[in-house]
Amino acid sequence: MAIKIEKKIKGYNVVKPEDKAAQATTPAQPKKDEAPKAEVIQMHESVERPETLIGSTYKIKSPLFEHALYVTVNDIVLNAGTSHEQRRPFEIFINSKNMDHFQWIVALTRIISAVFRKGGDITFLAEEMKAVFDPRGGYFKAGGVYMPSIVAEIGAVIEQHMKMIGLIHDPEMDESTRRLIAEKRAAYEAAANPTPKQGSAEAAKPAAESSTGFPPGATMCVKCNTQALVLMDGCQTCLNCGYSKCG
Repeated sequence: MAIKIEKKIKGYNVVKPEDKAAQATTPAQPKKDEAPKAEVIQMHESVERPETLIGSTYKIKSPLFEHALYVTVNDIVLNAGTSHEQRRPFEIFINSKNMDHFQWIVALTRIISAVFRKGGDITFLAEEMKAVFDPRGGYFKAGGVYMPSIVAEIGAVIEQHMKMIGLIHDPEMDESTRRLIAEKRAAYEAAANPTPKQGSAEAAKPAAESSTGFPPGATMCVKCNTQALVLMDGCQTCLNCGYSKCG
């Protein structure tokens, strides 16, 4: 397409492809009447990995494996030193002495790291992984929390990390609910272990204890997946999260 030049040429220069790219990435200058706006950097694939990242390592000890798994999640700090500063997961590594599952662990960490760097809402990743079930059956980890698979526990670790950096906001239990749960637990333990007479054989027996920290015989709660559901006043009540089938 020919362009007619009607004015006198005073000078010229050669525009290279890299000059066009630089002009496209240069932010537009604000007008005199407009207040300058901060350039907020969001997580996306073009964000380059810095030399140093902030990391946290979590230990997973599952009865399905002889050796523990160590999950390390590294975060990148965006907009450091500004009011828009935030930490976002950037990559994940899983290490263990057990090399039997090395192939799928490497594949899983690469896919998760790719999702992290993609940007956007990545909180769905933890929920999807926590919904993975092992056909051989799950297990209870320390604290009586049921894990349907080792992948689900890795998802729980990712969710815990996201809560720690503020990516997922977990509403804390209010003081009235905590007090109600403590009262219900004390009432259940008092009803289950009545005080025997002094000098009797039952008085010499120690009260039964559970490794989960909850009364023995408690079943799994459908809300928090913790083995803390007991029958009180004809209603199933969770002594961990306060869930009750009676409302």
